[in-house]
Amino acid sequence: MSVEFVFRLVGMVVFAIIGVQSIKYFQPDNAEESTRLIIALTLAGAAIGLLVAPYLTIRPFNAMRAQLKQMPASHLLFGVLGLAVGLGVAALLYPPLSGLPEPYGSILPVAVSLLFGYIGLSVSIMRQRDILNTVGPRLTFGSSSLDFGHKSTEDAVLLDTSVIIDGRIADISKTGFIRSPMLVPHFVLNELQYIADSSDPIRRNRGRRGLDLLRRLQEESLAPVKITDIDVEGVKGADDKLVMLAKQLNCPIITNDFNLNSVAKLQGVVVLNINELANAVKTVILPHETINVKIIQEGKERDQGVAYLSDGTMIVVENGKHFIDQTADVTVTKVLQTSAGRMIFAKMER
Repeated sequence: MSVEFVFRLVGMVVFAIIGVQSIKYFQPDNAEESTRLIIALTLAGAAIGLLVAPYLTIRPFNAMRAQLKQMPASHLLFGVLGLAVGLGVAALLYPPLSGLPEPYGSILPVAVSLLFGYIGLSVSIMRQRDILNTVGPRLTFGSSSLDFGHKSTEDAVLLDTSVIIDGRIADISKTGFIRSPMLVPHFVLNELQYIADSSDPIRRNRGRRGLDLLRRLQEESLAPVKITDIDVEGVKGADDKLVMLAKQLNCPIITNDFNLNSVAKLQGVVVLNINELANAVKTVILPHETINVKIIQEGKERDQGVAYLSDGTMIVVENGKHFIDQTADVTVTKVLQTSAGRMIFAKMER
């Protein structure tokens, strides 16, 4: 028996009683008509209760619970504080308003309480960062203190599955370039576990690598790494949930997934792409510049040799086939930048 069905039964009984009690608003002519009217009102009340009880009880509760589950803890905290302040201001206005002539003396205190409570809740949530900046990063109460510095989810970054499996985020976090808390939603962790349990050995190794790297991140990262239970109801797929969560928390996503990068940007979400970062910090090489490289293998075309820079950039050297396993000076002739990376063409220095 479901909870909703129980509430329907309870609502049916309650509304049936209300139907019976409403007989006093009618004036039947005789006892027989009164009996028929009681039966009709009871059945009508029971039917109405059976239909509307879930919409007055369990369904609003479930909707409110889903909203609270998606809401960050900082929003809940500031919402409660703002509601308390708003109701406090309304309480100060209660004595003068209750002294007004009826019906204003009964209606206005309730209306003002609702209005100020809503205003206090909304303003405190929307301006929470300004409030924190005003009162300072730390609030001290006697010998204890509450540290609010950089704890808001709006200062955090979200990690997706691909960037965790990739592994470079661990090295980046150890350098201190990422100072904000890194959030890993529980649905991303579930996706990692699903990949680690795959029957395909390649996928299984990738998933296990991601789980190992996540543990390494928690132990070695200079920025805190947190697993969050904040979920997005009604959205399927980890990538879609990640984008919606980023919009709700107003924080960027760190990824190296091209498709997720494109979809997130189309929806106005800030994306920090590891591949774009890697391309941005590569050594700057200009045409006609001479560099010293070691040619390590033969190229695809005739007489070509292939060398690599320290950052992994491939250099195709014209007439470099005869200098394999040798270090030589080459002159850069062309630099190509593609979405997959950078490629440099050069020729042997004469």
